[in-house]
Amino acid sequence: MSEVRLYVTVTERQAEDILDRLSLAFGEEDYAIGTTEVDEKADRWEASVYMLFDEEDEVLQRFSQAIHDAYPDLTIEREALPEIDWIAKSLEGLKPVRAGQFLVHGSHDRDKARTGDIAIEIDAGQAFGTGHHGTTAGCLEMIEQVMRAHPPRNALDLGTGSGVLAIAVAKLKKIPVLATDIDPVAVKVAAANARLNGILEGKPQGIALETAPGFHSESFRRHGPFDLIIANILARPLIKMAPQLAGHLSPSGDVILSGILAAQRWKVIAAYSGAGLAHVRTLWRNGWVTIHLRRERRST
Repeated sequence: MSEVRLYVTVTERQAEDILDRLSLAFGEEDYAIGTTEVDEKADRWEASVYMLFDEEDEVLQRFSQAIHDAYPDLTIEREALPEIDWIAKSLEGLKPVRAGQFLVHGSHDRDKARTGDIAIEIDAGQAFGTGHHGTTAGCLEMIEQVMRAHPPRNALDLGTGSGVLAIAVAKLKKIPVLATDIDPVAVKVAAANARLNGILEGKPQGIALETAPGFHSESFRRHGPFDLIIANILARPLIKMAPQLAGHLSPSGDVILSGILAAQRWKVIAAYSGAGLAHVRTLWRNGWVTIHLRRERRST
């Protein structure tokens, strides 16, 4: 079924405010909500909601109600999105993805790396995480920013998938990284990708890959506590595991969370605030968000 995008064109500050209003209006419903920069020099941004064609009338009404009080003169515009044959699209080959200093590429694009790039080779396969999804790209960008500001002594990649985030951490700084997943197939794929990228398993400054169904696993106690925890999963399990995740974080540690729709952002932040972590920054990509949190410093 065809998709439709409803959007308004505003400034960056207005786009962030409207995104918060839309998040409140649509809650945890399965609508993609996001902002996109259109013209940097002119400070033109679009705040959008994506939906199926037959949902348009209802969403338009709720969109209008959400922004009317603050922005009564804004015009909500409409764009019909083309139907895409995703199977045919996937056969075109994945293009390299840049996220900060990282370049994630397939084996057919090794020559695209430039001087200064941190190149990570990942081919599309059985495990999620090639860098092309907004959550993975957002995590890569946030990893670079956080690790340069607060260099960690060790790290945890929770729900590693293809291993791309663990590989990124290990390439950026030679520290021990624990990468876990509940799926043993994902762990095998991540191990193969780590070797492909020159990262040795089991070494003091390499990646330890383990199948771990939850925080009750002994893996986390053996390798933790962690200065940096990265979890690109989904909002609901992230909310549920907030106290446990915080319990494995070092006293001055950082947390990077993704797999979160923009509409779910505040619920995730609230859950981790209750676990003693303070929100530092949110990065927005294509209706998804990546959130950076730090252990709150309590005055004595």
